[in-house]
Amino acid sequence: MTDVNESGSPSPEKSPVGQRSGAEAVATVGEAERSAAGSASGPAESGGTPPGGPGAGLTDRDGGGQQLLRMFVQNLWSANTVTVTVLAIVLATLIGAVLIIVSDPDVLATWGYFTAQPSDALNASWAVVSEAYANLFKGAVVDPAAVQAWADGTGEWQPVFAPISETLTYTAPLVFTGLAVSLAFRGGLFNIGAQGQATIGVILAALAGFLLPLPPVVHLIVAVLAGALGGAIWGFVPGFLKARTGAHEVITTIMLNYVSFSFLAWIIVQNGVHEPGRPEAISRPVDGSAQLPQLLGSDLRLRVHLGIVLAVAATWAVHWLLNRSTFGFELRAVGANPDAARTAGISVGRTYVLVMVIAGALSGLGGANMVLGTTATALTPLVVAQIGFDGILVALLGRVKPWGVALAALLFGALQAGGNRMQSYASISLELVTVLQALIVIFIAAPALVKAIFGLRAARAARLSTSMAKGW
Repeated sequence: MTDVNESGSPSPEKSPVGQRSGAEAVATVGEAERSAAGSASGPAESGGTPPGGPGAGLTDRDGGGQQLLRMFVQNLWSANTVTVTVLAIVLATLIGAVLIIVSDPDVLATWGYFTAQPSDALNASWAVVSEAYANLFKGAVVDPAAVQAWADGTGEWQPVFAPISETLTYTAPLVFTGLAVSLAFRGGLFNIGAQGQATIGVILAALAGFLLPLPPVVHLIVAVLAGALGGAIWGFVPGFLKARTGAHEVITTIMLNYVSFSFLAWIIVQNGVHEPGRPEAISRPVDGSAQLPQLLGSDLRLRVHLGIVLAVAATWAVHWLLNRSTFGFELRAVGANPDAARTAGISVGRTYVLVMVIAGALSGLGGANMVLGTTATALTPLVVAQIGFDGILVALLGRVKPWGVALAALLFGALQAGGNRMQSYASISLELVTVLQALIVIFIAAPALVKAIFGLRAARAARLSTSMAKGW
């Protein structure tokens, strides 16, 4: 029998949730009616402000706003994904500042007499660190001096957009390789071979770019597809071996990386590929009809090209594939538990092969960007740089989510573009940028360390989990 309190209503401690909610709702409605009645008679009798008047409403709104602000601050300083990522970048920046100070002998000398005159060491340290990071920002985002010159009419508009153009130019191939690594992760595979897949992609894209005499638009499409095909073929091999023989994809992809490097070095010097009259290892240049068009005109300072648009389209496509397609569901099921997926009727071997083929095609597109874009127009032994290995870092930083990978690639592209200016103007080694990238990934991969350093509270819900393995 339901207990009742002194007023005759059911006791909240003994009432079911649904009954208690209904009673509270009825009480609230009754209170609102009494307030409305009081607002009609109260002012005439006492001359006071009605309970439901503007003052009360404003107080309620202020109280609700303060509560929302308090909840926002509490959630902000918890170990959620966004907070951990931002603080990881802050930690990496601080450690980078220490490395900048230590690497400068003049600044380091001022710390030798810190106890006698601390201002010298602090001022010198601030000067060298602020100059380095200021040039990093100017080379990656925008140079305020260029904006001011353009506004005054004493400068052109191209220098204003040159930094962000450089950032996007470096970002495009990293998006492709990052997506390749993250897609394989979601399917339960560790694709270390993005570098090799990008290498084969750049080879086939370049060969199609200067060997096939095709009209402009068709030539570009064929060259891009050739790059994707090369990466897909190189991704098919470890996927097939994994599905048929159980060979671990880490071993096979690493070995295929070396094969692709050697193949690139060999094919460059072959007749018909090597540039005549050049003693060094360099191929013929890609025809202009096969090059990705620049988006901001033909100015050499604005190198951003159509590749960044293709990268955004690929990000959306991978997001749709993972979350809206049947194959995406099967891929995530296999990545979560291959045995359960097999029991449910999903072909695990087929999924492994398709995942690696798609991942390889994405890496091949990243490689094609390196030779069909504005970064290079001919094959060299170092034409691919490190986009495949950087793609692993991008995938980890982006939490193996497509749009997260795109943002991580944008950050790495900004660091690379800004690092070039930092090296030229502040005499800071470009390797410091690599150190910053590595530190960011280390802290991202160790959220417990970031949580301990900053005293973060545990995330309130599972959706705020910082586990790197969540969703793989």
